[in-house]
Amino acid sequence: MRDTLLIALYAFAGAALTGLAGAAVLRGTRRRSLTASLAVVAAVGVVAMLAGTLAVAWAMFLSPHDLKVVTTVVAMAAAVSLATALLLGRWVVARSRELTVAARSFGDGGAFAPPVQPGTAELDALSRELAATSARLAESRERERALETSRRELVAWISHDLRTPLAGLRAMSEALEDGVAADPDRYLKQIRTEVERLNDMVGDLFELSRIHAGTLPLSPSRISLYDLVGDALAGADPLAREHGVRLVGAHVEPVPVEVDGREMSRVLGNLLVNAIRRTPADGTVAVAAERSPDGVVLSVTDGCGGIPPEDLPRVFDTGWRGSDARTPPAGAGLGLAIVRGIVEAHRGRAGVRNVPGGCRFEVTLPVAP
Repeated sequence: MRDTLLIALYAFAGAALTGLAGAAVLRGTRRRSLTASLAVVAAVGVVAMLAGTLAVAWAMFLSPHDLKVVTTVVAMAAAVSLATALLLGRWVVARSRELTVAARSFGDGGAFAPPVQPGTAELDALSRELAATSARLAESRERERALETSRRELVAWISHDLRTPLAGLRAMSEALEDGVAADPDRYLKQIRTEVERLNDMVGDLFELSRIHAGTLPLSPSRISLYDLVGDALAGADPLAREHGVRLVGAHVEPVPVEVDGREMSRVLGNLLVNAIRRTPADGTVAVAAERSPDGVVLSVTDGCGGIPPEDLPRVFDTGWRGSDARTPPAGAGLGLAIVRGIVEAHRGRAGVRNVPGGCRFEVTLPVAP
């Protein structure tokens, strides 16, 4: 028992000294290639075994022949271990370089293509994370391009919509100033109409800027959908009569919701005005509200004849107004973008789909607890 303890102590002392020396070498090579680190680890294992063996042989006074045999065996093991460590290191480094090249490709704006050769479990996990990151970056770039396109279209359309009434206001004011206006009262009435139109446009821009900045103030309260829809129908009735459009609100359930009454009235108002202006005379605009598995669905169905399928994803984009035939003269393409912003601020969602004879705008809101 005493001899066994002494052998263990001598072996541990020799291996410990080698381990400390190996740790110092690893610290000095920590910024070098992985191949060098693996070679150091393999060398430390073999040298530690050799040091322990020599310490025990010296303590036990082994014969020179036996010591030579042990040293030869350990040397062969060291050669095989170092060769294996170098091969493993080169393979891992090669896989790492392939992964680096693939990561650089999507960092420069391309798509991430994972290396063909399989790597270690850690490298495969890193490759999957890089692929997911590449997909998110591609989606982000696509959204950024869409937003930039939308901004450019909005600036162009707003500039056009502002230039037309301003030119009219200048002409009418000059006519009044020169005293050549045949009917000054009609000119003044038209000036007031154009000023109100400009005021509404500026108000929409201000509302949209608050929505995009995330500073839209909300004061939620418990409201019945029946009352909300009834007020919206009453407010849109004069415009519907002017265009010869029938308003129908027969399928409205008195479901309570927690919303900002003023902002949701604006949502319904925008949807109704949009539907009335796009529905031909003697057409019908129907409003419905009902429960669904996802919450409460408010819908406005018009008789516009439908929206081209390629335009459906852009309906709620800022500045979108569709074809010229569907563009009302007073629109700036902001109403539906404001609808989506207000609905999403209420943790809801807005959508649109074609139905026979027209399209159906749907607003889904959470049910009040």
